Amino acid sequence: MSTIYVTTQGSLIKKEGEHLLVKKEGDTYHTIFPMKTDQIFLFGAIDITTPALQMLLRTGIDTVFLTKDGRFVGRLEGRYSKNIVLRRLQFKQLEEPDFRLKIAKTIVKGKLKNCLRVLQRINRTQQSKKIKKAITQITELIGKTETASTLETLRGYEGRGAAVYFGGYAKGFLHTHYFKKRIRRPPTDPVNSVLSLCYTLLMNRVCAAVEMVGLDPYFGALHAVDYGRMSLALDLMEEFRTIIVDTLTLALFNRRELQSKDFVIRKPDMQISPFDPEELKGDIGNITFEPDDELEDLPDQYLEDYYDENIVGVQNLYVEPMEKYPVLLKEDALKRVIKAFETKLLTRFYYDPLDRQITYAESLIEQARMYSKCIKGEIEWYKPLQLK
Repeated sequence: MSTIYVTTQGSLIKKEGEHLLVKKEGDTYHTIFPMKTDQIFLFGAIDITTPALQMLLRTGIDTVFLTKDGRFVGRLEGRYSKNIVLRRLQFKQLEEPDFRLKIAKTIVKGKLKNCLRVLQRINRTQQSKKIKKAITQITELIGKTETASTLETLRGYEGRGAAVYFGGYAKGFLHTHYFKKRIRRPPTDPVNSVLSLCYTLLMNRVCAAVEMVGLDPYFGALHAVDYGRMSLALDLMEEFRTIIVDTLTLALFNRRELQSKDFVIRKPDMQISPFDPEELKGDIGNITFEPDDELEDLPDQYLEDYYDENIVGVQNLYVEPMEKYPVLLKEDALKRVIKAFETKLLTRFYYDPLDRQITYAESLIEQARMYSKCIKGEIEWYKPLQLK
């Protein structure tokens, strides 16, 4: 099974027989075979006919709509999972405070261990005092997760760990990178732009895996249950952030596959201008944010990095910086990042639970399946995937 990305603006997707054609100005440049496709990402101005939409729904192909620069818009979903027995058990188990706290601890600990591993890799070559300090702090936070008595405390450790991690992660870039911290919305430097795009792609892959095994993506353990928030998908995404996205982003910049010339800046009047590194030489950490009324109805789990413990409902979203503007990938660079992301997902590694080699794409489904087995009591406990 494959994932299709349609990025050519002005394309039309239409049904022809038992397959779909991607056309532009009368020319066909791609054929989609439904029986070989499990997910489609549509970027920007892509038209699709009603018969094509019906085929996507009938064949159960998860279809994700994004803006031209990769911001989530919505998903086309067909019939919901018929496994009501599993979903009822999921709700029952996660309503139990002790079960929920225990599994949330496992998720946070798994995420922090992966963050630690990335920083240790970086420290082998950089030997930075800041990285060493971050390693020490995250190691301490991993120990504290075991004694957390409430979800609120645990979330505090997770949030602190993320802040410390990105401070050390910034030291891993070998060339000028203009990255100092994780800025979720909008991304105001090249690194954050790539992180945001890839987290969006990853989130939708995890969501599809969760639904594939019959679980409800909206009811998780770590992330607070709220209107429109896919808490379980966010939970299971945590362990894969560093493994897939963060390591990939480091590689793309360190190998100079992405450079300043691959980015543009979008000004408030929607004009696009070339990315100017001089604009980012100052400290980008102290930014004042203003609400964006256009995002009032958008589920907050899809806002770039999807989750911030300070967000409670969509009324508290903070987005557009007054002094810095969104930095976006150019179209050709966007395609290269997507290709690199897919190549990463197809990387094979030894997967302990199955005692064989599988791809990272397959591991998304296997981890969701493991979670369902944990819910059903078929295995002792859920084990997050760990970076070697």
